[in-house]
Amino acid sequence: MDTNDPFAANIPAPTAARPLLGLTVLVVEDSRFACEAMRLLCLRSGARIRRADCLRSARRHFRVYRPSVVIIDLGLPDGNGAELIEELNEASPRVEGILAISGDRHLEAAAMAAGADGFMEKPILSLGEFQEKILAMLPPERHPKGPRQVDNSAILPDRLAYRDDMAHIADVLDEQITEHILDYVAQFLSGVARSAGDRVLEDAAKALAEKRAMGKTAASETAKIAGLIQNRLSESVAI
Repeated sequence: MDTNDPFAANIPAPTAARPLLGLTVLVVEDSRFACEAMRLLCLRSGARIRRADCLRSARRHFRVYRPSVVIIDLGLPDGNGAELIEELNEASPRVEGILAISGDRHLEAAAMAAGADGFMEKPILSLGEFQEKILAMLPPERHPKGPRQVDNSAILPDRLAYRDDMAHIADVLDEQITEHILDYVAQFLSGVARSAGDRVLEDAAKALAEKRAMGKTAASETAKIAGLIQNRLSESVAI
């Protein structure tokens, strides 16, 4: 519950059509495209949403209020989301639900070990799956009463948000390239390109990640990604 919300005393009850009504969700996610998907999922479900794009920003949020549910991407620009999961799991009072998200299924075990209540692999575009995952973390009194039909419709984020992500990575690549930046670029693009159905960019990000995992230089892979990013920025919004 948002402890600093003036309307918290009158939390609306969830309904069959809006099963997450009354919840405040903090999404800790650096991708604008992924966050736009989360915004639409929460909006369709009845939940209010706030966003933090890094660990530092998320911690600032928690100095002011406590949301009902926190959704945390495991790959963030200033650290591993598992750090924040561990902090929130040990905090008192604890938030009602902590959901870890990542484009890398292999990170699920680490997230659960840190204290997450659930894990979802990106892209997260199914309304019904999202609602069921959130409800599974909550106590019965937070569930809508009576039967309800699960809505399995897909969410389609605004492509302008994808363009914002491309601009973000272009800015990152303009900085001094370090091993941390290369790892971050590979992780970020693998997830967001998969979510957007951009197979060419996803494959390029995976090639960069494989080179980094083997400890090899990745100059050609980095140059290819930089070129693909510029191509997408020069294209029209309808990628």
